[in-house]
Amino acid sequence: MQKPILIIIFSALLSACATFQATVEEPDTHYTVIGDAAFPALAQNETIQQYLDDETMAAEPERHDLWQRIRDGFAFEDVDHPRVQRQLNWYVKHPEYMARVVERARPYMHLIVEAVEEKGIPTELALLPIVESAFQPFAYSHGRASGIWQFISSTGKRYGLKQNWWYDGRRDVYASTQAAIHLLDDLNKNFKGNWLYALSAYNAGGGNVRKAIRRNKRLGKPIEYFSLKLPAETKAYVPKLLALKKIINNPEKYGLTLDVITNKAYLEKVDTGSQIDLARVAELADMELDDIYKLNPGFNRWATAPKGPHYVLLPIEKAGDFKEKLAQLPRDQRIRWVRHKIRKGETLSTIARKYNTSTSSIKKVNRLRGHMLREGRGLTIPVASKKIGSYKLSANQRKSKLQNIPRKGLKVTHIVQSGDTFWALAQRHKVGVRQLAKWNSMAPRDALRPGQKLIIWSRTGKSISHNDPDNIVIPPKRNVTKRIGYRVRSGDSLARIAQKFRVSIRQLRRWNRLPKGRYLQPGQRITLFVNVFGTSG
Repeated sequence: MQKPILIIIFSALLSACATFQATVEEPDTHYTVIGDAAFPALAQNETIQQYLDDETMAAEPERHDLWQRIRDGFAFEDVDHPRVQRQLNWYVKHPEYMARVVERARPYMHLIVEAVEEKGIPTELALLPIVESAFQPFAYSHGRASGIWQFISSTGKRYGLKQNWWYDGRRDVYASTQAAIHLLDDLNKNFKGNWLYALSAYNAGGGNVRKAIRRNKRLGKPIEYFSLKLPAETKAYVPKLLALKKIINNPEKYGLTLDVITNKAYLEKVDTGSQIDLARVAELADMELDDIYKLNPGFNRWATAPKGPHYVLLPIEKAGDFKEKLAQLPRDQRIRWVRHKIRKGETLSTIARKYNTSTSSIKKVNRLRGHMLREGRGLTIPVASKKIGSYKLSANQRKSKLQNIPRKGLKVTHIVQSGDTFWALAQRHKVGVRQLAKWNSMAPRDALRPGQKLIIWSRTGKSISHNDPDNIVIPPKRNVTKRIGYRVRSGDSLARIAQKFRVSIRQLRRWNRLPKGRYLQPGQRITLFVNVFGTSG
């Protein structure tokens, strides 16, 4: 029996992402997709249908249809309001987005429904990632939120989501789902069972919702959700979920068909026990490396995090063989190791960058307490088993791919100088701040670091071309030298600081009366004279 065409609803992007084939803009959408987020062939219908029993499915469709399970747990009142109708109309008019979203949601939806039911909260909330991120695992908003549940950093940490060089729990589908459900449950309790308040608080913050309630009380106005004065994004946010509930509950009414998603787990959480190279995971699981990242988007680099979490999500049909092969693999073969001889002037930071690892990993493996290195000494370094370019969906590779997408304008490679801001650079190159941030896999409020490379598609039309067409230099508008103070950090050296601020070691020594042979100490204050506007290069 041929399965019906799969249709799911989701809200469109604020500005169309270059990785999408279609470009349709929905009003009031609050997130921007950054990076390659199309789900791989792993989630195609053929894979899912391998463990569907068609005859049993036909005999007992309600028991085996995950959509019906979600409907059975609906608890929100059906709301008719112009704002809900507007979102409903948009969804119905844009069915071309539906298949894309469900192919991303397919591996995760059962896991999410299970967690929602275990917590005893309405199953409408299992649809919330459609509103938040359209199930884009690498979505990063202009508000600095990340993952399918769009956690900001501080809230993520408060709910136990680790964030470090190796790993970002906000993008870990399992961990972030647990955290989001706990957060939603807490918000509902804080607002005494009012789910519309709780959802508004999830989007805008509890303080803003309480402020809106107090304002209406003071003015003698109604305090129900649709009467509150909330940010425009939040005023559209709850109606989107309410509109989705209407369509999922009765798709035929709106001329839509929902393909059956089997009411059966797709993923298994497999304990690895220690850090492991993701290429090794792919090899043991007999999967493509890109597919491992898609199911485990929390991992930023080429391996799982040294300090955990020590698990990966794998398709159930792959998990058994993976566990058997992992048990037979010696622990020292989970990561590749090399020996490095320390050279004069090297620091832990420069060595870590060279081998695409972290300073903390080098320190732990070599039992180093401080950051002082001795020339000629050997270090054991954990390194990737494949070329870094093979890890296409690691954070750096996603960013590099995004930066190299051809766009309108003149491509400029800019090295960030002290004092640079997104606003100043956007003004200089006549582009939008949000555009500039998105081109570099960042949010407008993210901090810029001296020495960081940005790609700018300049609209000024002025350039000085070098031999490499990708390195186009646009002269700064003016040259302003400013005296700044800098506090030395662990791992800093004169060479590293000089490179960071684009000055010479000789200048640093002269400005601070530092004789040769004297080392910098963490916490020490030094003075620099830098060009505030810097140069592009």
